[in-house]
Formats: sequence, structure tokens, C-alpha cells
Amino acid sequence: MTFAGERSRALRGAAGALAAAVGLTLGLAACSADPPGPEAASKALAAALSSGKFTSAPLAPADASTAASQWAAAYKGLDPWKPTVAVASSTVDAKDKDAATAVLRFTWDVDASDQDWTYETHARLTRGDDDLWRASWSPTLLAPDLSPAEELHVKRTTAPRAEVLGAGGTPIVQPRPVNRIGIDKTHLTDPAAQAASAQALATRLEMDPAAYAAKVAAAGAKAFVEAIVVRDGDPGYDLGELGEIAGVNIVPDTIPLAPTRSFARPILGTVGDATAEIIDRSDGAIAAGDLTGLSGLERQYDAQLRGFPGLTIDASSPDGAAVRELYKQEPVPGTPLQTTLDLNLQQAAENVLTGVVPIEGVQPASAIVAIRPSTGEVLAAASGAGGKNLSTATLGQFAPGSTFKVASALALLRSGLTPDSPVTCPETVTVDGRAFQNFPGYPADKLGTVPLRTAFANSCNTAFISARDSATQDALIDAAGSLGLDPDASLGFPAFLGAVPGDSDGTDHAASMIGQGRVLASPLGMATVAASVAKGSTVVPHLVVPADGAAAPEPSETETATATPTGRPAVPLTADEAATLQSLMRSVVTEGGAPFLQDVPGGDVAAKTGTAQFGDAGNLKNHVWMIATQGDLAVAVFVDEGEYGSTTAGPLLKAFLEAAQPQG
Repeated sequence: MTFAGERSRALRGAAGALAAAVGLTLGLAACSADPPGPEAASKALAAALSSGKFTSAPLAPADASTAASQWAAAYKGLDPWKPTVAVASSTVDAKDKDAATAVLRFTWDVDASDQDWTYETHARLTRGDDDLWRASWSPTLLAPDLSPAEELHVKRTTAPRAEVLGAGGTPIVQPRPVNRIGIDKTHLTDPAAQAASAQALATRLEMDPAAYAAKVAAAGAKAFVEAIVVRDGDPGYDLGELGEIAGVNIVPDTIPLAPTRSFARPILGTVGDATAEIIDRSDGAIAAGDLTGLSGLERQYDAQLRGFPGLTIDASSPDGAAVRELYKQEPVPGTPLQTTLDLNLQQAAENVLTGVVPIEGVQPASAIVAIRPSTGEVLAAASGAGGKNLSTATLGQFAPGSTFKVASALALLRSGLTPDSPVTCPETVTVDGRAFQNFPGYPADKLGTVPLRTAFANSCNTAFISARDSATQDALIDAAGSLGLDPDASLGFPAFLGAVPGDSDGTDHAASMIGQGRVLASPLGMATVAASVAKGSTVVPHLVVPADGAAAPEPSETETATATPTGRPAVPLTADEAATLQSLMRSVVTEGGAPFLQDVPGGDVAAKTGTAQFGDAGNLKNHVWMIATQGDLAVAVFVDEGEYGSTTAGPLLKAFLEAAQPQG
């Protein structure tokens, strides 16, 4: 028999034994759990080596401060580059569970090419009594065998800049001899004499004498302070006379240049020493003293043209006595930029605008654009000096005047009219109280009810405005788009084609019918219109031929169009529509406002004149235009201020077409 007290003691004993057994089991489990590995600490160390911030690195506090200081000093010469560091492996020592080795893989993205500077360093880690892993700091973690006294430095060798090519691969921009003219302070040591010579040189060069003298004074004692770079043989500079000024040095050199100073300059742009802004934006790809594109295509496609510099990265002591080469990369020449510009046609266009041909030069902003309709290649895009270095040819935004009647005629044809359909051409037509008239001197025998062909050939404003109900604003937008005036076009170079407002009615719609009001186009855009008519389908012009594998261009500097993009689906131009428009444009030459084009050598010329008024009512001026086609050539001529399309732009067009005839 068991008494109650004994039974209670027995139960308590059993419970105690069970608790002891459970405690023993848990204790054994806790002792047998794997300690934390070095992986997390290795990753934290890699992150610190990537950023240079060691506050959270697995290092002793004193080592963290030393690491940050040595990281900054060692890598200062590589700024703005920073390494990307990854853990290649993290392995516990087979003989010592509290020791480990981490292999750290460094990658330096030293340029935009696929070639990087890579290497590995090794970190020793130990686990403390607190089970935390910590790394032992050494400068060798930063670069192979780096000592505390060594720093890294990079030497750059500029790659040969590639050429800009024209049609057929003919070089346009290529290395050409120049002379760098400036004061050499080693030739003239007296500060007062240096200042006098600097002012004398600047005066001869029509520069600011005080500013250049200050630049000379601020330069180092042995500096050559460049004043200007001139082409070899430039008749505008007498090098012998300039060289007689005390302290002046003339240094021969070669830099990338077009055939002449003005040759397609607003489009091609210029090359020169990299500016501070360009250097800052390049993320280390461009350094002080590098030649780089400063504007135009040279700037937009600079990454392609400049190639990749040669790089040598050394580890050296502060005194430079001991130098170790860690990495070397040979320079990679740039890739040529292929354009469609025809050198002969481009020069012919510029000769016409500057008066080199037997015709008076053009003073206001002006342009001549030529396109090959069959391919859309831009063969010439010349901008006159009056545009102040703006590419009037490709970026100008002007009312196209009656050249836009090609689009208006297309809209009318699509409404059911034919070239023989009768339209009304009165002397004046009034829309919502505003009177519209024809140009002064409009032939009286072409007034009244006339065929659409006659109204087009003689550019009857009132006929097109009277027919406005047959061509809505949407129909004009569609017709303009069918002829290539696409406000949304992205052509790979800074360009604007044209825009037709979508919210026009009343007098604004009437003005749109004759290419005025808020209708805008560039000479490139109107040449595209002519090219589309000649080809028989919508032409998209192109000037740059993309190179396989070339670096991506900078964003285009295209100026924003005044009218907003329509986002409307394109309406294709049909061959029949184009043939009818071509016959209408031919009638401008045979029976309308451009009979002077009948004797141009070569095939038949088809054309359209254009005049667009602008300015205050009491001081109206005229934008003047002409567009034309001849064989596989489409041309637009524009002058910002002139008399009429036929009288101001017409002679320029004729001169260009004559110059464009095949030689021999």
C-alpha cells in the first residue's frame, strides 16, 4: 500500500527527472548549433570598399577610421571612378573554425566600353568571443600589394578622333593643319612686357585686350596662353606680322575641321577643348585638355567619334620614385560618323547663299535644303550667315506661305476636286470680317472662276480660302503629314519638320489654307514635301547613318515646335495623289509664277512659290520660299525677308539647280 504523502513525493520526483532530461536535451541542442559564418561580414566589407564608408564595416573602430582615410588617399587619383566590389568567395579555415578568408573581386568601369579593370584582393577574418566576424585591415585590400604609402594614379592617352563622312564615305571633318597663336611666357619674362604684348596681339585679333592680358597674367610662369587657332593658309591672318610681336609663339597643330570654316557648320558643329561643364557631365570619360564636340553633330555623336582613351593605372609613392603598373588599356579610335551630305551639293548651296556664284549674296537668315526623294537622304542643308550660326535649314520655324498649298491642294483632291475642278478666285475674300487678298500684281486674267490647276499655278490665295469648307483643319493636318510634315518626327539629329495647329477655325483656318497663321515649317520640312511628291510616297528625311555597335548619341538639341504634336495616325500618300500634285507643280513652271525655271538644264522642273507675311500690320514683311523637284532631287529655298518667292527665292533656286547639274 502506498500512502498519499509517498505518492506525492514520487510524482514530484518523476516531474523533476523529466525536467532535468528536457533541460539536458535543450542544452545539448544549443551547444551543437552551428556558429554564424563569415558571409555577412564579407558582404559588409565589400560594400564598404565600394563606397568608402566604413562606419558599418566589420572592422575594429580604430581600423575603420584608418580604412576610410587610406581608401580616400589611395583612390583620390582615380576620381570620379569608384570600384564595384563583390564577394567571390568566403571560406572558413579547415584547421581553425574561427578564421576565414574572403576573396573580394573589384571591377572599375573606367570607360563606356565593355572593357573593365578587374582584380581580386584577400581579406582575413576572425571570429571573436561574441561570435562576430571582423576583418583585419590592410591597404592590400584596396589593390594588389598596395602599401600604406602608395596611391593610385591614371594616365590617359587620347584616342584618334574619327572623321565625319559625307556621301560615298568622302571625309568632311578630318584632321587639318592649324596654327595656335598665343603668348609664350618663356619667350618674354617681364610681366609688364607680357601685358603689353598680350594687348597688342588681342588688338590685332579683334579680341578684348584687357581680358586676354588678364588671362596671360594669371597663367603660370612657363605657360603658353593661346589666343586663337587659325587654319593653315587662312588669308584673314598674317602670321608673319603676328609673329613679330614680342613673346608671340605660333605652334603648328592638327585638329578636326570641315573643308571650310562655314561648311555645314550649324549642323556639323565644332570641336575644341572640353569645357568644365562637359567634363563634369562625362563621369570621367572626358578630361581637361581633351578635344571634344562642342556643338552640332560633333557634340551629339561625341561618344562615337572620340572613341576610348588609352589608360595606364599605376601605384606609386608620393614622391613618384617607385612606380608599379597595375593596368594598361590601349586607346581605341572613334568610329566615323557617316552622313548623307554630298560635298559638291552642300558647297554649291553655300556658294549660292554667300554670293560666290554670279548672284548677290543673301543677308537675312536663309537656307537651301536638297533631298534625294528615292532614299530620303539629305544631300545639302546650307544655312546663310544671317542665321547667326543657327541651323536655319533644319531648325527654322517659319510660316511656309503658298508652298503649303501643295498640302492644301492634296486636302482638296481628297475631298473630290480634280485639277480641272472650277474654283472661285476673286480679288478679295472676307472671312469673319477679315479680308484676304492675292499678292500684288496677281494677273487679272486669272481671276474669277478658274480650274484648280490655274489657281495653284498662279498661287491664288482667295481661291484656296474660298474652298476652305472642302478641306477641314483635320484634313490639312492629314495632308501635311502625308507629305512628311510630321511634328513628332525623331530623325537622329536636331531637326524640326513642320506643324499644323489642330484647333483652328474661322480666319485661322482660312490662313492655314495658304500656309500662314500658325502653320510652321522648316526648309528641311518643305524639301520633304517636295521629295514626297517626287517619290510618290511619304518621305522621311535622314542625314545620319547609324553605325553598328557605336556609342549612343547625346540627346538631340531639337527645339520644341510651337504647335503641339498631333498623335494622329499617318495617312499614306498614294502614287496617284503624288502624280497629280507633280502635275500641279509642273504647271507653276509652264503656265504660272516660275517660267524662269523652264530653261534649267536637265529634266523638267516642277515647283511652287511661296510668300508669307509677318510682323506688325503697319510694317509687314515677307518670308519668301520656293520648292522644286527635278529628277531625283527635291529642293527648298528660304529667305527670312524678301520680296516674293519668285523674285527673291527664285533666282537662288535656279542658280542651285544649275550648279547641281552633273559635271562632264
